[in-house]
Amino acid sequence: MKISEILKNNRVTVSFEVFPPKQWDKIENTKALVREMSTANPSFMSVTYGAAGTQSGFTTEIANEIKNSGITPLSHLTCLTSTRDKIHEVVGELKANGIENILALRGDIPEGFVFPDKQYFEHAYQLVNEIKELGDFCVGGACYPEIHPESKNRVEDIDFLKYKVDCGAEFLTSQMFFDNDKFLNFYEMCRIKGINVPVIAGIMPITNAKQIMRSIELSNCSVPKKFYRIMERFGDDAKSMKQAGIIYATEQIIDLMANGVNNIHIYTMNKPDVANAIMSGLSDIING
Repeated sequence: MKISEILKNNRVTVSFEVFPPKQWDKIENTKALVREMSTANPSFMSVTYGAAGTQSGFTTEIANEIKNSGITPLSHLTCLTSTRDKIHEVVGELKANGIENILALRGDIPEGFVFPDKQYFEHAYQLVNEIKELGDFCVGGACYPEIHPESKNRVEDIDFLKYKVDCGAEFLTSQMFFDNDKFLNFYEMCRIKGINVPVIAGIMPITNAKQIMRSIELSNCSVPKKFYRIMERFGDDAKSMKQAGIIYATEQIIDLMANGVNNIHIYTMNKPDVANAIMSGLSDIING
């Protein structure tokens, strides 16, 4: 099923994200995690793409496991360090395996990377265009509730996002955020600008104190004082911090839904117990 169909009719959806292993001999372990998470019946599951495309086959393998578990898969595809031929190869592989949903991403710029003179893919919208020409795929894109780190300001950021949607992105998934007001303000600006595709709120359950600093660095997101206090109080107690992180993420989701945001994506970090605990805390809300 296409993600665009799943997101229709303003229904509540909760999806998960997993990442493939770095070594092939760990692939069965990741498949087992997928099967465990699928028991929580997420609306769909996405699988990330390896750095510089090194794990593209791994991504397809995990996407197939998601599909075989009865869940709609969404395969990430990054293009910055890929040639056009490589993109065609990967898209052809996905098509051959019946994967019809792709999240089109530029990818992070590797340290020391210099754009070649004939670099074909410099922006995600170019990848959206390319995928649309290669088959009948449902293509999504990423968005930043607190401004893309390379954008000059919010206006420029929203303009580029609108262009990506105009190129064919059928839904958007946000980077993680910890302050719902940031997302809600961003969501309103998207609608004012005429970005009318579904915008999925990305939630990262922070279950250990070290994780939060790395998450802030990667996402460029702000952290409310409320969460810092939680980290200060429980950060040295692994079990307490994990429970507090799950509760905080669950409360974030409930607040978003209360404000009319019905599409949630959980960055599970390959932790079925965390994903399942959040789904358990939302069971009546999702099914009501």
